[in-house]
Amino acid sequence: MNEKLVAITDCDHDNIEVESGVLAAAGLKAPWLNCKTEEDLIRDCKGFKSVINQYAKFTEKVFANLPDLKVIVRYGVGVDNIDLTAATKYGVKVCNVPDYGMYEVADHAIALALALARKIVLNNENVKNGIWEYQKAIPIYRLSTQTVGVIGVGRIGTAFAERAKAFGMNVLVCDEYAAKSGKIKDYMKLVSLDELLEQSDIISIHCPLDGNRDLIAAPQLKKMKKNAYLVNVSRGGIINEQDLYEALVNKEIAGAACDVFSPEPVAQDSPLLKLHNFLATPHIAWYSEESAIELERKVAEEAARGALDQPLLNIVNK
Repeated sequence: MNEKLVAITDCDHDNIEVESGVLAAAGLKAPWLNCKTEEDLIRDCKGFKSVINQYAKFTEKVFANLPDLKVIVRYGVGVDNIDLTAATKYGVKVCNVPDYGMYEVADHAIALALALARKIVLNNENVKNGIWEYQKAIPIYRLSTQTVGVIGVGRIGTAFAERAKAFGMNVLVCDEYAAKSGKIKDYMKLVSLDELLEQSDIISIHCPLDGNRDLIAAPQLKKMKKNAYLVNVSRGGIINEQDLYEALVNKEIAGAACDVFSPEPVAQDSPLLKLHNFLATPHIAWYSEESAIELERKVAEEAARGALDQPLLNIVNK
């Protein structure tokens, strides 16, 4: 059992039984490190060729001090904690797992959208406080008469759009890459971001953070309908949270829901958390029992391929 090819830099799971089983089948064994800082990575990852990573940040300094490192496989889709330019410079292939929880994320986005549109949380709180008055939740609109705007129609955005279509909603999408690659479905109407903001009753974000920081800030929020809802299950930082707070307080939009924040965890004194028209969940959209196991299996399979010089499936910095 080779113990010097693969390592797990860090993870917040209870155990690594799934990863260990996959690696053992390939004749590999990975130590479970507890790296948090640059110094931890430089000290503990020396000599390893392939690593599995969750939160520890790989910077240029780290890459410069790990000459044997050739592959990083990250738990999840995003690779925000890895300097991709530096990785490429030092010949390190960065991989992710883009398809492990896409249905869970799409389901969560739809759940948040429905909770906002049907005012589930408000009604729940009212009933528990002895208020049995549906009038307190007025207005609520019929979903099949609504327009949903989807920003980014990759795997997850498309899965979300399909769910929205099942409710009879009109689907607008904004995604330059998908438009160029011909991935726009027949039921989708491709529009500009401004058109999507102005015409949508519900907007759901499914694009990466890279190149999209503050994509939705004060100018964009002011373009939205006053009865519109905004959902973000993608990445914190795509929505400017201070501007979102102002828009909600000033009733420029009707409500919003976020599963992701910048930074995370969201600060307990964040003013957003005090608003009745804002819903928050703890970056859980990806999770189900099945998706968690799938993620652990797929990162281990990719790390094993990297250690054994086999073709990699999901290289981010091609």
